[in-house]
Amino acid sequence: MTITDITADAPSPHGANENGGTLLEVRDLHVEFHTRDGVAKAVNGVNYSVAAGETLAVLGESGSGKSVTAQAIMGILDMPPGRIPQGEILFRGQDMLKMGKEERRLIRGQKIAMIFQDALSSLNPVLSVGYQLGEMFRVHQGLSKKGAKAKSIELMERVRIPAAKERVNDYPHQFSGGMRQRIMIAMALALEPDLIIADEPTTALDVTVQAQVMDLLAELQREYNMGLILITHDLGVVADVADKIAVMYAGRIVETAPVRELYKRPSHPYTRGLLDSIPRLDQKGQELYAIKGLPPNLTRIPSGCAFNPRCPVAQDVCRTDTPVLHQVTEADGAALPGRGSACHFWKETIHG
Repeated sequence: MTITDITADAPSPHGANENGGTLLEVRDLHVEFHTRDGVAKAVNGVNYSVAAGETLAVLGESGSGKSVTAQAIMGILDMPPGRIPQGEILFRGQDMLKMGKEERRLIRGQKIAMIFQDALSSLNPVLSVGYQLGEMFRVHQGLSKKGAKAKSIELMERVRIPAAKERVNDYPHQFSGGMRQRIMIAMALALEPDLIIADEPTTALDVTVQAQVMDLLAELQREYNMGLILITHDLGVVADVADKIAVMYAGRIVETAPVRELYKRPSHPYTRGLLDSIPRLDQKGQELYAIKGLPPNLTRIPSGCAFNPRCPVAQDVCRTDTPVLHQVTEADGAALPGRGSACHFWKETIHG
C-alpha cells in the first residue's frame, strides 16, 4: 500500500458508526507502576470508546501506554507493582473496576477477548492446540472433551487452518507463525465475544501473512458485528481496517480522528512525524525520515507537553503548559467530528 492509497478520498472501512451502541468506554484512566526508580506513570488520563462493529486503532511507539491500557481493560495487570489510581472502564455502562473478581472473570473471554502479540509465548508448548482451544468450551460451557474437540476443529476451520481435523492434536511449535496467530484469533473468537482487543497481532509476520491475518480479522468482525481495538505501531496495517484512530504518546492520547482524515491532515506534530516515517514509493532512494530522540522515561515525564523535547515546532509554552485535547476545527471554525489534538499549535499543524 502506498501513501497515496491511504490518503485517497474513500469511505472508512465500516462507514460511520452505524452498527450499534457503545460497547466500551474508557474514562480518565490512569495506570502507574511503583518501581525502584520511582513511579512510572504509564497511562495518564486516557479516554476512548468503541461501538459494536467499529474498529478503533490505537497507535504509538513502544512505551506509549497502548498495551498497558488494554491490560487494564482486561483486568490482567500485575498489581502490585501496577496500580489504577483513578478512572473508569465501562462495559455496556457498567464500571468493570468496581466489579468483583468472579464477575470480571465472567466478562473476560465471554464478552471481551484479547489476541496477544506473541502467539508462540502465549500458547502452552506442552499442550496441543486442540486442548487449549477446547478449554474455553470445557470451562465456560461445560462441554465434554469430545464436544470441546469438535468445537476446536470447527474453530480451526473457521480461521482457515488447513486439515484442521488432522492438526487439532498438533503442538504450537508444529505451526508456522501465521498459523499460530490464526489459532490465537480462534481462541479469542471461541465464545463469540462482543469486543476483541488485538495487541500487535501481526508482529514478526511477513507482509503477505500480515495482510492475510488482518483480512481475516476484518471478515470475522463483520460476521459477528464485534467491536475491535487494534493496538499497533504500524500505520500501514490499520489504514484499510480502522474506522477511527487514537494516537498515544507518553501515556496520553495526543490525537483522535477518523482514519482517512488523520492520514490526510494530521493535527499533531507527533502524528505527522509517524506518517512521515512511512516509506513512500515516490521517495525511492531517499533517506527515511525518523523522529529525533527517544520517548521519555515514564518516571520523569517532561513538564508541559511530553513531546516537546522531540518536537520540531515546540515553543516556550510547550515546555510549561500541558495541552488539553482540543476540538479540531476547519479554518472557518467549523468543528471536525471526532477530531481532537493535544497540541498548543494544532491549527498551524493541520492548516499550515
